[in-house]
Amino acid sequence: MNFEHTEDRRMLADTLNRFVSEQVGIETRNRIAYGDTGMDTALWAQFAELGAIGALFPEGDGGFGGAGFDIAVVFEALGRGLVVEPFLGALVVGRALGAAGSAAQKERIAGLIDGSTVASLAHDEPGSHYALSRVETRAVRNGDGWLLTGQKAVVVQGDNAQLLLVSARTSGAVDSEDGISLFLVPGDAARLVRRGYGRVDGGHAAEITLTNVQVGPEALLGAEGQGYATLERAVGYGILAVCAEALGAMEVAKKDTLEYLQTRKQFGVPIGSFQALQHRMADLLLEVEQSRSAVINAAAAIDSADRTERERALSAAKVTIGRIGALVAEESIQLHGGIGMTWELPLSHYAKRLVMVDHQFGDEDHHLARFIALGQA
Repeated sequence: MNFEHTEDRRMLADTLNRFVSEQVGIETRNRIAYGDTGMDTALWAQFAELGAIGALFPEGDGGFGGAGFDIAVVFEALGRGLVVEPFLGALVVGRALGAAGSAAQKERIAGLIDGSTVASLAHDEPGSHYALSRVETRAVRNGDGWLLTGQKAVVVQGDNAQLLLVSARTSGAVDSEDGISLFLVPGDAARLVRRGYGRVDGGHAAEITLTNVQVGPEALLGAEGQGYATLERAVGYGILAVCAEALGAMEVAKKDTLEYLQTRKQFGVPIGSFQALQHRMADLLLEVEQSRSAVINAAAAIDSADRTERERALSAAKVTIGRIGALVAEESIQLHGGIGMTWELPLSHYAKRLVMVDHQFGDEDHHLARFIALGQA
């Protein structure tokens, strides 16, 4: 299989990498990431104009890409700049709309692509422990619509979202794949309470409480009780995205650490000339390449019709990224010495993001168990 990027993808990568390096320096990024809203609407609009959001969607949904490698290219560039704008929500919600939406619902994708709509997936719940099928939020019929009641946790950019994709149980046991339904809920819906907060790695998230939130029949995405398959596919795109983002962050951490070893002197010579540090850096370089291979494998498998092949590749990538991301964060900081922990050094922010990526869409332990279980199915 040929893993060389097409000319269009190379141009997209060059454009995004140049834009991120010129417009999203670490000081600008930190001002946005740790600011009151955790995103910059003007910057988000600029990304939309560049086509960065449109590259996440196939032509049939109004985009101009949408393949696994398109997604990987975009999110690797975002990871290089630690960009916190709501790309992940646009991708996950948009792909769910594309997979299961009615003609009217699919029209909402245009708002995601042009940046006018901020969307978030509201699925995780307190105590769910990454289990995709564990949903306690309930949806009951009320006239021709629905009433939603429950709690959602760590909804990325949930306090800024105008559109929430909410999972709720319409039947079945609390951990059953059957009986999960998906609903499109306005972020400002009555009786929906959002408590926003800043994340340790930058950007915002929210805790969301729904208390008999009324939605109409048009809010139901796909068939009642059959939302799990759509949710799994949409989250699969999210897994690929955060893995590619982590790869971009690793590349920057690796480059910065290598430059430090070549310039920092001790006993009159660069510390990179010390054999012990050379060995550690060589191991780090090999591990980052292993991460790239895992992302390539996931990107190649993301659109596979074979569910087991697709999901195992995604879980394998998440396991690899979780382990190596933590290793890169630890080794880069240690090789920098005490300065590696300081706020002023960009590396400390890359290290935080690499550690936190492991907890999005399931950590290393969760996906290792899932990889094994899928192989036995």
